[in-house]
Amino acid sequence: MAMAPRCDAIVVIGSSNSSNTRALEKLALEAGCPQVFRVNSVDELPRGLAGTVGVTAGASAPEELVEAIIAFLHPALGVEVVRVTEEDEYFPPPRNIRELQAAIGVAAAAMLGGPIDVSAAFDDRGLAASDVLATLRAS
Repeated sequence: MAMAPRCDAIVVIGSSNSSNTRALEKLALEAGCPQVFRVNSVDELPRGLAGTVGVTAGASAPEELVEAIIAFLHPALGVEVVRVTEEDEYFPPPRNIRELQAAIGVAAAAMLGGPIDVSAAFDDRGLAASDVLATLRAS
């Protein structure tokens, strides 16, 4: 949290029930940042943030949300990347969802005359969580 002493405020992106997000929030406060805000969406950002605003995110925060928050803050002097940690952690869906995905693949293959053994394999690693949530909301 090397950026904390240089910031007038820090926005921590992530859920309040995420231990990772809570740890980032605590670190920012302990490192001396006078204002720390934890948010789940752009709508939760406090209005009128000024000065140097740091942005960090919990491990499971979607990259699209991080980009949307930075875009909303619309930094007049640009963005300085202090440190980037590329993460490729995979959080699989619950087992019952994976089983349902496989069953749907088999059923679709059977109805369409495709190979059943290939249809049961579904790789959800290429799906962005925000896209899945948007699709569910639209249903």
